[in-house]
Amino acid sequence: MSEYFRRVSEKISKLSDEQVKEFLDAVAGKNDMLDSIFESLSTGLIIVDEKWKLIFTNKAAERYLPFSIRPEESKSENVPLWHLIDDSSIEKFLEDCFKNNRSNVSDEFTTATANGSVRFIIISVLPLVKQQQMTGSIVTVNDITEKRNQEILLHRMENLAGLTNLAAGMAHEIKNPLGAISIHVQLIQKALKKSRENNGILPDEKFLEKHLDVVNEEIDNLNRKVMDFLMAVRPVNAKLELLDIDRIIHDAAVFITPEFHNYHIMVHVRTCKNSVRLLIDEKLCKEVLINIAQNAIAAIQERYPDCGKDSANAKCQGMFEITTFLKEDKYIITISDNGIGMSEETSSHIFEPYFTTKANGTGLGMTMVYKIIKEFKGDIQVKSIQGEGTLFTITLPVPQTDRKLLTENIKERPEYDSDKIAQKMAKK
Repeated sequence: MSEYFRRVSEKISKLSDEQVKEFLDAVAGKNDMLDSIFESLSTGLIIVDEKWKLIFTNKAAERYLPFSIRPEESKSENVPLWHLIDDSSIEKFLEDCFKNNRSNVSDEFTTATANGSVRFIIISVLPLVKQQQMTGSIVTVNDITEKRNQEILLHRMENLAGLTNLAAGMAHEIKNPLGAISIHVQLIQKALKKSRENNGILPDEKFLEKHLDVVNEEIDNLNRKVMDFLMAVRPVNAKLELLDIDRIIHDAAVFITPEFHNYHIMVHVRTCKNSVRLLIDEKLCKEVLINIAQNAIAAIQERYPDCGKDSANAKCQGMFEITTFLKEDKYIITISDNGIGMSEETSSHIFEPYFTTKANGTGLGMTMVYKIIKEFKGDIQVKSIQGEGTLFTITLPVPQTDRKLLTENIKERPEYDSDKIAQKMAKK
């Protein structure tokens, strides 16, 4: 069809008015058809020239991308595409594609919808070629929200399999309080029966109070266990977004460092050189770091009693360190302390519900840490040497399609070997 238009346009001076009108009607009809096709696509489509100024955009692209300047406004024609986008990560990606002449690349992003929910999109940049010359770029935007939500739902359903063990643990936990309640209620019943047979004289007041106090105490104990159980089985309400993990770690470190300094414990944070975005929930990620940090403070104080608020002049040897690095398509976080450490037996049970070494602990803190990391499709491991220190290693997947660009040369950074970190922290 385009060849037909080319031939006709070459002979347009020889055409009659009627033929010219027919030709223009045909051109207009073809343009209308193409517009209908572009507007009917579920894929967002943006065409830009060599300077990345907007030539064309369809409705899907306008739905998926947070435009700060609407494409139909006249001023949108005078600025590069990335200046029209109200999202720093997308803006940075598009600008990088232009400045570094990158094409045939894709990346994944999260944006907010009008109702406040999260939308997952993949943006791809392709070359626009005409007569074997690159004349611009084609930017496509695909909404993969449904796919991501299905993956998250499937992952949560798989986690439900672990509820069997949790329920079994709960049954064991409530057995002893129920047994104690039963015994003391029976003793009260026997005392009341005896009183009826003895002219209705009630047992000594202290006798009843003693048993009732135990019953009330065990009821409170049961209530706490049930509430803890409900918290443990409750699905992790994660709002997963593509976020800068290094920023989150630094923010968490700023929050927890004053408490460590109150105990005269040194804190070191070293993050990898490349900025990495992971599919995580910021609030829950900070919860993981804070939970592990609080356990570290207790472990360090147990090994070094001088590390206390009232020991202003004490020489505390406590050390807490967070280190991150990239390895292939994984983002690794190591969190280490040189506290009292754990035995192999203790560390093997640390993520199990209701397992605790603290007198007033619920045994669910590290269970929640484990659940959150699994919600992020990651993994968490622990290495500990009793009397020397503990190392947590968190592994999270990097979701970007161009992961190879993010991978650092680990051989150049041997300090990030987890076994060496464990040995180093044990010596401190």
